Amino acid sequence: MPEERSDEALLARAAEGDEVAFGVLVTRYQRRVVGFLVQMVGDVELARDLTQEVFLRVWGAAASFDDRYRFTTWLFRIAHNLAIDHLRKRKLPTTPLTVVSGEGDEQTMPIPAPDKDPMGHLENHELAGALRRAIEGLRDDYRELVLLRHFALLSYQEIAELKGMPLGTVKNKLFRAHSVLREELVGYRQGRIPG
Repeated sequence: MPEERSDEALLARAAEGDEVAFGVLVTRYQRRVVGFLVQMVGDVELARDLTQEVFLRVWGAAASFDDRYRFTTWLFRIAHNLAIDHLRKRKLPTTPLTVVSGEGDEQTMPIPAPDKDPMGHLENHELAGALRRAIEGLRDDYRELVLLRHFALLSYQEIAELKGMPLGTVKNKLFRAHSVLREELVGYRQGRIPG
């Protein structure tokens, strides 16, 4: 079954013209790419359009994929470069953020589930806004790593490959970014933001 194949095996099939294999890759990653691009460009519709362009580029370049790398690293490099090119051309503000939701992963920055009373909803809304402002206030290199880790859901290794950084540097910068966020959210925090 195509759904059970690795990303790289599916891409190899897509390079031979297998549209079903390519469709499986799109299904696997479309939401993550859209989510990442929304955070980069600040517009859902634009992010959807850019996501289509990302997958068109993946389809067109499938035969040139270097299998020394992970598919996800390559995919998000294409998405990242496309977003940066768009932002440079349009001179749009970078990375306005919306609400962050916890994914159960120990590295996510969770927003507590809404309480049933109006005060709980207000507190969660305020926390989400504070988190958005805190991430927007991070220096550019920290903000980008936070987006790649928590919105694109890339592993530390995938981020290191994407950014061309040593793994230790990625971990160190994310630790520092999380420390800054902890300080900014000290008045709002009800849960723990991982380091």
